[in-house]
Amino acid sequence: MTRFFQTAIWIGLGSFMAAASAQQIQIDKNNRTIAITTTDNAKAIADVARVHVGYTAYAPDAKAAYAKASTLSNAIVGDLRKAGVPESAIQSESQSISEQLNQPDNLTTAERAERRFRVSQSWTVIAPAKNAGDVLNVALNAGASDNGEIDWNLEDEDALQAKASANALVRARNIAEQMAKGLNAPLGALIYASNEAPPPPSFALQGGRMGYGSGGGVGGGIGAPGRLLPLVIIPQEITKSATVYAVFALQ
Repeated sequence: MTRFFQTAIWIGLGSFMAAASAQQIQIDKNNRTIAITTTDNAKAIADVARVHVGYTAYAPDAKAAYAKASTLSNAIVGDLRKAGVPESAIQSESQSISEQLNQPDNLTTAERAERRFRVSQSWTVIAPAKNAGDVLNVALNAGASDNGEIDWNLEDEDALQAKASANALVRARNIAEQMAKGLNAPLGALIYASNEAPPPPSFALQGGRMGYGSGGGVGGGIGAPGRLLPLVIIPQEITKSATVYAVFALQ
């Protein structure tokens, strides 16, 4: 988003000027004010990850499917807990056992019989962003086979939102100072300001900051024989934007 005006119009008494869609400027020489609406943003690297893990398995009957589900479910959640993931950070997403009435045509009769029932389960694991790869690795080594998507968040999103608002206000003052110079009138104090920010996401950490035990955190046992090494996963950058309406006095 450009930070400079694309057009400039001579401003007389009671005139109005609008530049780029993200900012509006109104100058009232009767009330000796400059009103500006402008948008800016702030960025930070995510420090919280929501890792989605799960599995899908097949069996010839419902009881066998449930047995597989029980084994996989307990193995995945058990290993996550052993690795130091708090119980409160593991949240169920979905679980189901269903009969497969429509199966691919390329399966043999025996394969169709073995895949008659399908069982699946998934969880969201909340972890510090730096441990996202380890969480995924532990789950996969324990039998998870599905998903692996990661949602990136900030533990203190309000702080980044406040920074975006502060940046927008600074930008508004800079623009107001340029306009005041054009009118040969010194810019005075900020009279009024309002902030329009997008609604916060519904996600929030529960129970404050999460601890992953002592001595290395998530991923205990990684690198042992038969176990896979973690993927290289780098947290994403989070951007928050804010629109500020500010009114400055003209001296």
